[in-house]
Amino acid sequence: MNIKITIKQLGKKRSKISEKDFILENKPSTVSELIKETVHSCVREHNLRMEQKEVNPNPLTEGQIMDMSEIGKIAFGLNYNDKYADEEKAFSVALQAYEDGIVRIFKGNEELSDINQVIDLNEDDVLTFLRLTMLAGRMY
Repeated sequence: MNIKITIKQLGKKRSKISEKDFILENKPSTVSELIKETVHSCVREHNLRMEQKEVNPNPLTEGQIMDMSEIGKIAFGLNYNDKYADEEKAFSVALQAYEDGIVRIFKGNEELSDINQVIDLNEDDVLTFLRLTMLAGRMY
């Protein structure tokens, strides 16, 4: 199943948000299954990159370097850590982040607010995963 996930491009002065195709092996019917399928897809992709151990043959463009320098980190897409991702642990962490309210999921403009909520995903639906960041400071 092919869905689209909105991605904010880092380093852009204007918050440019684009859609990225994302392939799920199985059609999820609940939010929990959606999280599990997305984690499975991401872990599979990460572990596949680890197996290839290939250096990216394309150098960074000047535009990419400028964008990354705005956020203070220029990365070459290399993984210097030789550890494979543990899918079970990654799912547990993702589920905990959702339950703690650190991650919110939207289907179109509708928030998927319950872990057991039944969802009807169709081909090319647009999902947004929003990670909230705690602000530093004092609370009164």
